[in-house]
Formats: sequence, C-alpha cells, structure tokens
Amino acid sequence: MPGIDKLPIEETLEDSPQTRSLLGVFEEDATAISNYMNQLYQAMHRIYDAQNELSAATHLTSKLLKEYEKQRFPLGGDDEVMSSTLQQFSKVIDELSSCHAVLSTQLADAMMFPITQFKERDLKEILTLKEVFQIASNDHDAAINRYSRLSKKRENDKVKYEVTEDVYTSRKKQHQTMMHYFCALNTLQYKKKIALLEPLLGYMQAQISFFKMGSENLNDQLEEFLTNIGTSVQNVRREMDSDVETMQQTIEDLEVASDPLYVPDPDPTKFPVNRNLTRKAGYLNARNKTGLVSSTWDRQFYFTQGGNLMSQARGDVAGGLAMDIDNCSVMAVDCEDRRYCFQITSFDGKKSSILQAESKKDHEEWICTINNISKQIYLSENPEEIAARVNQSALEAVTPSPSFQQRHESLRPAGQSWPLTARTSSSGSIGSESTNLAALSLDSLVAPDTPIQFDIISPVCEDQPGQAKASGQGGRRTNPFGESGGGTKSETEDSILHQLFIVRFLGSMEVKSDDNPDVVYETMRQILAARAIHNIFRMTESHLLVSCDCLKLIDPQTQVTRLMFPLPSVVLYATHQENKRLFGFVLRTSGGRSESNLSSVCYIFESNNEGEKICDSVGLAKQIALHAELDLEEQSRLIAASSRPNQASSEGQFVVLSSSQSEESDLGEEGKKRESEA
Repeated sequence: MPGIDKLPIEETLEDSPQTRSLLGVFEEDATAISNYMNQLYQAMHRIYDAQNELSAATHLTSKLLKEYEKQRFPLGGDDEVMSSTLQQFSKVIDELSSCHAVLSTQLADAMMFPITQFKERDLKEILTLKEVFQIASNDHDAAINRYSRLSKKRENDKVKYEVTEDVYTSRKKQHQTMMHYFCALNTLQYKKKIALLEPLLGYMQAQISFFKMGSENLNDQLEEFLTNIGTSVQNVRREMDSDVETMQQTIEDLEVASDPLYVPDPDPTKFPVNRNLTRKAGYLNARNKTGLVSSTWDRQFYFTQGGNLMSQARGDVAGGLAMDIDNCSVMAVDCEDRRYCFQITSFDGKKSSILQAESKKDHEEWICTINNISKQIYLSENPEEIAARVNQSALEAVTPSPSFQQRHESLRPAGQSWPLTARTSSSGSIGSESTNLAALSLDSLVAPDTPIQFDIISPVCEDQPGQAKASGQGGRRTNPFGESGGGTKSETEDSILHQLFIVRFLGSMEVKSDDNPDVVYETMRQILAARAIHNIFRMTESHLLVSCDCLKLIDPQTQVTRLMFPLPSVVLYATHQENKRLFGFVLRTSGGRSESNLSSVCYIFESNNEGEKICDSVGLAKQIALHAELDLEEQSRLIAASSRPNQASSEGQFVVLSSSQSEESDLGEEGKKRESEA
C-alpha cells in the first residue's frame, strides 16, 4: 500500500528541532493508534467473551469500523483505501451479528491472538522505547551541560576524561535508542494496518469455517473481497519485512560510521575544518547576562538563513531571528571558564552575542561561515567556490606557497658559508645593561598604547630621515644582484657582502628599549595579536638586501628601494623563539614619540627561509664593517687615538679600540699581503 510515512533514521545523530518536531507527530499518531486499537480490542474481546452479547459486540465493532473515516490520524496517508475497506467489513459484520457463541475457540486463535499481540507487544514496545529514549536524551543533555562547564583555567585531565567518556556513552546510547525508536515508529505504520486487517480477516475466516455459510451469506463476491484483503495484508507484511531489514542495515551502517562522531571534540586531523561554508547549523551555547557580573548559558539550535543567524529551541516548529550577520564582525574570545567561545557584533556595533561551540572544529567553522556571510558571499552564484578563493588568497597572503618560493629561488645569491654571529644584539654595541632590563616588565619595553604601522606608507620611499643618500642616486633603481647597470656605482655595490632575502613586512612600532632581545619578542607578539584581532592578512612583500653599509627593502617588481636602514643604526636583531621564520630588528633613529632626540623603532618581518639566516647575515655585515673600520684606524691610529676614544659615533654606536684589536688588525694585514704575494 502506498503512502507510508517514515521517520528519517539518518538524522537521528543530528537531533535537530525539525527531527524532534516530526517525532512528536509520530508519537501523537502512535497515541491515536493505541487509543483506537484499545477500543477495537475491547470490542473484539466482547465477541470472544460474551456469548449472549455476541450480536451487540459485533454491532459495536461494525460501528467502530464505520467511524474510522472520522478519525484524524496525523499520518493517515491512505485513509480512503482503509475507510472503504473497513466500510465493506462493517456491512459483513452486521450480517453476521446473530452468529452463535460457539465461535469462541476459533475466534481466540484467528481474531483475538493478532490484536492481543499487537496491543501487548507492539504498543508496549513503543511506550517502553519512548521512556528509554527520554531517559537517554535527558542523560545526554546532562552530560553535555557538564562537558560545557569544563573549566578552562582549572583544567583537570581526570575530570575532563570522565566527562568526555560520559558524553561519548550518553550520546551513543541516545543515538542507538533513537534509531531503534524511529524504526519501531516506522514499523508501527505497517503493523497498525495488519492489526486492523488481520484480526478481521481471521474473524471472517472463522465465521466461514464454523457456519459453512451458504451462497446467501458467503457469495463469490465476498470471497473475492476477502481474498483481496488477504493478499493486501501479505503484501504489506512483505513490504514491512523488507523495510525493516533495510532499516536494520541502515542502523548497523550508521552505528559504525557514527562512532567517531560520539566524541564531543573530534580529532581535527581526521575531520578537517571546512572554511568555505556559507551555511551552517548546529547546537551552540549562548551566554545571557543575568546581572552585572553573572550570566547563564542556554543551549539552542542555531542555523544560518541567508544573511541572518536563526535560533530554535527544542520542540519549536520554526526558528526565530537571533542576529543580522550581514557586514558583522566575528572573532574568537576568551570567556571566564568556557572554551571555544566567539563573539558576533552587528554592523552598527549596537548588538553583540557570545556563543560557545562544542568542539574546536565547530568553533573555527562557525567563525569562518559567519565571516563568509558577513562578506555577502552567499549572494553569488557559486558561494562556496568564491569563499574558497577568498580564503586561499588570505592564506597565501600569510604563508606563501612552495611554488612562490621556487619562483624567487633564482633571486637569492649563491650559498656562501658565513660564520655565525650574535643574533640578539648589535656586534658594535657595548655597555649593555641586559641584567637590569631582564627585570623590567614587558610594558616597560613596549608601551601598550604605541601605534602600529602594518604596511609601508608609500610604495617607494627614497628620502628617509637619518638615511644617507649618495650623490646622483636619487630615483635610480637599485640592482639587488649587485651587478653594474651602467652609470655611477652606489655604496652598496662597492660592498663586500651582498645577500638577498624574500621577506614580508608584518609591522613596526616604537619601543622604549633597544638593548634587550625581549623587546623584539614582545613587539612580535603585539603585532601578531593586532593583526589577528583586526583580521589583517595582507602583507607587503619585498627583497631584503644585506650589505656592509645598510639594509635595503627593494620593490620586487620595479627594483626600486622602498626603505634603507643604515647598518650602524641597527642596534638589535633577533628571531622568534618558536617560529624561526619571524625575525625583527631595532633601528635607532632621531626624533620620535619620546622627548629625547633618539628613538627606537622595531621592525618585524616574515621570511621564506629561517630568520636565523638573515640575522647571521646582519651580524656578518656588522663584523665586516667593524673590521674594515678597525683597519682604517690602524692606518691612522694617531688621529683615531686623539679624536675617537670612548666617543659615540653619529649613529649612537660605541666602539673602543684596544691594543689586542690593533695587533689582530696588523696580523690580518700581514696575512692578507702574504696571500696576495702568493
């Protein structure tokens, strides 16, 4: 028989409000079936028990069959077929209302047994499964609440393990119970037809067998009708058996496939984050403030609909608008003792909501989905493709692809074996008070309110304060390979050292101290945190040329110098303690925010190679420059001894010429002469 409505077993794990609402319809239908079958059972039981009242009981049965068409079953898909069939039965039963009570034995086997079995076994099974499912659902909700209340600050591995196991066990129990409950409710749609038709068929067959009705009561038309009903019952039974087998196989497959999903926080390596979503649905915990400092968390089902975030409580027919997320801002936030929290702020800043996801994967997917919707990507024809393109562009802006590195591999100079130098301070600076700075706080190194420059202000900066410009060099392109392009050579082209690196500018900010490597680490932390908060992914790529005179940032397209940093002004340089691709240096310049004449600015970069190589090159350049300066002083030591002892250079760098250094310089000159003569 067509028109059998079924509950979707595949959606039991999601346990959405729509599924719960549909379950309520089936439960209402099961209640209606139970009420009706109880009445029919009582009527047939009167046929079996009351020999003297057999006629009256048969008449009541006929009456109930006639009233079937007046019943309003929520899932009555084939009521017309059933109503016409039962109407035909009611007529026959009226004609047999005067039969003898000797039919009790036959009626007990053919009529009372099927309906009693349906009432005592099938209907009670539905009620039992309903109670078990309700208990499992309550246990799962309680486990989820305990898991959501896990403390972030006071994390206890034993408690976390017990709570996670509790969530796993309760979710698995709820899922299995719900699947079997759905299967029983779906099977009930078949059994209610069998429970109605089979007892009636048995009753009629018992009447035929007992009375051996003649042609007046049992004509060919009635036999054909009963044969058709018997065939229909067998077809329904075969369809039910086939559907039950299919549902049982579906349950087994879903149990195997859903086992990893019972864990509330799945492994991100097995279930990768999808950052290209423009629609998402799932349960979230929403924070509701109940006072100035107190708040409560409510678990609701959230889903996106166009540019809106909708919420729906369990049992509600439809969801309500939670927030308009067009042009909104979303970011991860730290809550008191809850993990995976994020905040959504409307475009006008008047409304904000703090929500908690169940897992790290859901946390990142919700943030990415709302971010994609905020950019109105969902209005395009292929939203997921456009979202993937936007996210890929943002990812490439932060971390270049290997192909990008290979394209610029030819721009790097031939590898030379340079000796390692100090990376955390300038090789020419002396009198450092590192022991005193170690006791200072991070705020004393970098002021919290210091503005951050995230990009180079102009594409080409040729006139920088405190930077020496050679005559005739204005506006001329700098060749990063150190080759002569004709015309006057610059100072860097005469330098011994030329090393080129591909870097990306992350930001710069003024610092208070320039003789402690902690200032570089703190500057890195503040710039990276500010980029994450303001969703800044774009970075300016440049070529960093390290020479014995200066550091140059060169435009990779036009080969024009963007910024030039005199090497003596670079007083501190260091790499990140964990991410060796990040490095920074402190430049001592004149002017700035401080009241003194000198100020220090920390520049932070990301390189394709490790930042240690760049720091080694800077240290090597400073050593070469120092040795060249010492050789020059050795040639005119009398002038140097009278004019430069213990005096600061124009760049604020202190140099002391000792006798040992002079002897080393003399030995170095003699060695060089011997090598040249050889």
